[in-house]
Amino acid sequence: MAVSPVSAEEVAEAVKSHPRVCAVGGRTKSALVGRGEELELSQLSGITAYEASDYTVTVKAGTPVEEVAQVLAKKGQYMPFDPLFPQAGATLGGTVASGASGPGRFRYGGLRDFLIGVQFVDGKGELVRSGGRVVKNAAGFDLPKFMVGSMGRFGIMTELTFKVFPQPSESISLKIMCPDHEAAVKRLREISLSRWEADTLDYDPGEKVIWLRFDGPEQQAISQICEEVKGCWPGEVMPADEMEWSVRREVSWAEGMFLVKVPVSLARVILLAEWVDDCGGMVECRVSSGGNVAWLSFGEKALVAVEEFLREQAMTGLILRGERPDGPWLGQRKVDIVSGLVKEALDPDGRFPEI
Repeated sequence: MAVSPVSAEEVAEAVKSHPRVCAVGGRTKSALVGRGEELELSQLSGITAYEASDYTVTVKAGTPVEEVAQVLAKKGQYMPFDPLFPQAGATLGGTVASGASGPGRFRYGGLRDFLIGVQFVDGKGELVRSGGRVVKNAAGFDLPKFMVGSMGRFGIMTELTFKVFPQPSESISLKIMCPDHEAAVKRLREISLSRWEADTLDYDPGEKVIWLRFDGPEQQAISQICEEVKGCWPGEVMPADEMEWSVRREVSWAEGMFLVKVPVSLARVILLAEWVDDCGGMVECRVSSGGNVAWLSFGEKALVAVEEFLREQAMTGLILRGERPDGPWLGQRKVDIVSGLVKEALDPDGRFPEI
């Protein structure tokens, strides 16, 4: 039976009381839950500080993403890194632990660029605080960056501080049709280097369609930008098409048992897209952040093929959803010596899952 702490102090006591522990949030990324006594953090929830004038918000780790988004929206603010699975119940602690950002990371950056402070319990059951509650803070070693994507391996996060941005008042989406993957990659590169400053830049290899979103304070200005883009390539304006971005944010397009995040470079998008084409519909794919991240969805029958492809191409895949006894990694995983040293320092007795 899972332990449900309601405070950071109770998390610390739980860590001291069990030889192996793992944190659980909204269970939207079930493959990342490690082995050990589960610490269910849904009761460790709530906004502890919100300074709208300073553009910072501090929350307990079990706070749902959607709850924070609604509070920020009332002040005309938002989280530009675009947290995934908000409607499914994702928490901010789980979001940081997974390191997964949504389409909005293209223009403003991902989680690492917005997490400025963290409190967590280390493997000795001690509370540790790093960073601060203000944007301009240079206190100590930058542990908040190490917690992004740590999957609970270094410590159990109890409180997080983010910087936030003003919410754009206007938004227009644009879809660009492409004849093939090569043309799509060329257009992705040109858009990335252009003066247009798209807020999102995704590619759907199955439909051969590029999706962009332009946000801003004035409808007329972003409409003019969309017309410029359409002057270069065939496209269709989709005013206020929030549904499309909700599908991408919730990854509700993914029908397979497995959902895998694959860091890529724009130069390798063609290779990946052509391989997915050859899979005959067994693998779904979406490319996000201007060609820097690919998402794969597939059933159990395709697992071996995906593993072999990623390994052959020296790519790394992180499973967010789907049961696999060998752990959440696919393909060729790169060894990070620094992370190993941080793990040894923060969790000397190995209470948390292995990195």
